[in-house]
Amino acid sequence: MSRIADIASLLPGYDADDLSVEAVHAFLLQLTAPAVVTERESVALFDALGRVLAEDIVSPISVPPHDNSAMDGYAFDGALLPVDAPDNACISLRVAGTALAGAAWRGALGAGDAVRIMTGAMMPAGLDTVIPQELCQLDGDRVRFSARVLRRGANRRLAGEDLMQGQPALRQGERLSPAALGMVASLGLPGVTALRRLRVAYFSTGDEILSPGEAPREGAVYDSNRYTVFGLLASLGCEVIDLGLVRDDPATLAATLRRAAREADAIVTSGGVSAGAADHTREVMQQLGDMAFWRVAMRPGRPLAVGVIARDAHDVRDARGASDTLGAPDANEGSAPPALLFGLPGNPVAVMVTFLAFVRPALLRMMGCHAAACAPPPLLRARSTSAIRKKPGRTEYQRGLVRSVAGAPPEVTVAGNQGSGVLSSMVEANGLVVLHHAQGNVATGDEVDVMMFAGAV
Repeated sequence: MSRIADIASLLPGYDADDLSVEAVHAFLLQLTAPAVVTERESVALFDALGRVLAEDIVSPISVPPHDNSAMDGYAFDGALLPVDAPDNACISLRVAGTALAGAAWRGALGAGDAVRIMTGAMMPAGLDTVIPQELCQLDGDRVRFSARVLRRGANRRLAGEDLMQGQPALRQGERLSPAALGMVASLGLPGVTALRRLRVAYFSTGDEILSPGEAPREGAVYDSNRYTVFGLLASLGCEVIDLGLVRDDPATLAATLRRAAREADAIVTSGGVSAGAADHTREVMQQLGDMAFWRVAMRPGRPLAVGVIARDAHDVRDARGASDTLGAPDANEGSAPPALLFGLPGNPVAVMVTFLAFVRPALLRMMGCHAAACAPPPLLRARSTSAIRKKPGRTEYQRGLVRSVAGAPPEVTVAGNQGSGVLSSMVEANGLVVLHHAQGNVATGDEVDVMMFAGAV
């Protein structure tokens, strides 16, 4: 039994002609499990945004390394604050000097002395509280303030408050965000050990497709999918391999898929996965690899193909499961592991929806991200500003614009034209209204789930 058939046999109620969104996720979870990148490389911090950590980062220092002031003011011994002081009680302290950020203050302190201190400056020994300068009155070398405006220890950052030395700062499988880059820099580390970037090849198919810059032709349309897929892959931090536009010619399709399998870990195509007379992509995929062709119970994006393509064009057996584990080369043949293939529909919005719903989390798993980072984005609850017609039995993704409402839950307005070829409404939207498999009609004011784009589009 092939690897694809083996996975399908383990899914309860598997039906390739009517597959639920949940079943697709379960299938891809199994398919991608053995295909995770393992090669490591050292990456400079300025090049590490979006990269996946190959190992835990353990803090070599405490952050901050010393107690310091959280604001400009005057540091003093908080024990001088009286307990249950009357409303008019004031404290008057002698200012013994000034502590600046970047250097320790070494002056001598007497009883009842304070030190003027700048934000980030080390707290002088024996002082544990900072009164903000705007709450003070200066009189010569003395500073006066109300005894009731703060408590002992106020406005002091403790050593190790952010991270203690020896504590894990970031975990293996973390995809480095701008905030994570800042954390690594705060530890004094110039770079990280990351998994190598996932290599993904992509191309569009179809004789009716024109590349931008070509003269218009009757019956032809310009290729948007190639550029959309490029943007989606680049936003993930993949190493993208653009194989251009491929015509509806079996030999050319086969050669392009073979090249893609040799050069990439994964392949993303758009168009040619339905059963149309000119859709040669489906037939060629079957010849070169082990494929599953689905009709997914979703809108848009019903036709979908997923499988593996052998890297060695002469060893299709490896892609179809000659070894027990997907991705393990045949010991006798010495073949490279197969490349995973995602054959998306041809309509532009369907490409984006199926990528966001299925391909993006699958690629994140292949990149080595931990489980939480691979999960689909959390769904936001928002009130629909209009009624939405929906039949139970399929998952629908409708383009919507979410707006904040003062004193009330956010609201979402569904775009008027939900056609799978209408990109303008996708550009205007900031999320997808997710109408679940068993869900029916939505009334005005009902709450719905929204998958926010949050930089993914």
